[in-house]
This record gives sequence, C-alpha cells and structure tokens, in this order.
Amino acid sequence: MTHADPLTETLANARVILFDFDGPVCDVFAGLPAPEVAKALTALLSAQDEAAGAKADRTGDPIEILRIAHEADIELGQKIEQALTAAEVRAVAVAGQPTPGAVESLQAARSAGRAVAVVSNNSAECVHAFLALHGLEEYVTKIVGRPSVHPHLMKPNPFPLITAAEQMHVDVTNCTLIGDSLTDIQAAHAAGTTVIAYANKPHKADLFAEAQADAITDDMQAIADALTTA
Repeated sequence: MTHADPLTETLANARVILFDFDGPVCDVFAGLPAPEVAKALTALLSAQDEAAGAKADRTGDPIEILRIAHEADIELGQKIEQALTAAEVRAVAVAGQPTPGAVESLQAARSAGRAVAVVSNNSAECVHAFLALHGLEEYVTKIVGRPSVHPHLMKPNPFPLITAAEQMHVDVTNCTLIGDSLTDIQAAHAAGTTVIAYANKPHKADLFAEAQADAITDDMQAIADALTTA
C-alpha cells in the first residue's frame, strides 16, 4: 500500500480548512505597500506618543505597530487600529487578483465537502471587501479577523483558530490551517490543528520544516489538486 503524500494526507483528515488571508488568498499590500502604511501609522502614533513612535519607526510591519500602540495606551491602540483597518480596506481594493491557485483551492474545498473559514491578523472588514470584490464570498463560511482591542489574541495565539472552529461547530483538532508564516504554524500547534505551510518565498521552506509544519507547498494550486484527489 502506498502512503499518501503529506499534503494529501493532511487535507484528507481535515473536516474544516482554515485559510490565512494575507499570502494564501491575497497579497494584501501588493498595491498599497506595507512600509507606506507603516509610515502613516508611525506618524499618527508619534504625534501622540513619541516613545511608541520611535519604537514603531524600527519596524515596517503595520501589525507590529498596532501591537506597539496598544502596549503604550489602549485608546491610542484603538485609534491606530481604526487607521490600519481603513488602510487594509483601501489596500485590498488595489491588491490585484487572488493568489494563483487560491480560487481553485476554495472551489476544490467546497467540491470535496469541506467547509472553509478565513482566520487572519488582518481586519475582517478587509477580508470581506476582498472576497466580495472577487466574487468569492460563497466559498467562505466564516471570517475570523483581527480581534479588536485585543492584539495579544492575534496569531501566534490559537484564539482565532479556536474561535473559527467553535463558529463552525467542529472540534479544532478536525481543522487544518493553511498559512505562510511561522506565527501560523505556532498558532496551529498551540490549537492542536494540523498546518499546511505555504512557502511563497524560497527561504521559507527550510524555516517551515524546522518549525514542523505537517505539509509544505510552494504552490496554492497543489492544495486544489490534493483536495481533488483526497
């Protein structure tokens, strides 16, 4: 008897497929670059809190700036969060087409009788906007976006995965997560789900193998193909 490859096997055992958004479904900041968004958020933050602004200036990651703002002051965190959400919604409008193979993966999941949820550190608003823009809403049952006012609950915290599983009425261990970052793998391990790592940059494959992802692929289309055979 031949053993299925890790990708097919992982998908065969999952009742619900959780998709991370930025990477597996869409390149959020393809049209409106993340460093540009980070710069605007940093300026906003610096005007209110110089020390937090200086800290934010050292990162080009808008999500990291949100964490810094929340650590400094809750109200300031909320202000930065609103600005970030607005920027994300603008960004997905100009982000271009979905990640190659993403639409096929969503369609294959439905054909294979698997429910799909999106779990993201980006805002639910921008996920909704992107799915609506590309006519993909029908393939996604639930969207669990960034937990408002609680950045500590973002991945690598397992909270979004557990929340999605609860909303889908399945045990979280019956899910698999498709993600493109170490925080996705950490969140999956913490939640007790399997994880398929999407290595969309060459250096990521070794990183993900070391982090013990259940399966690794550099092509979202391979997920669609594996679902079709699974």
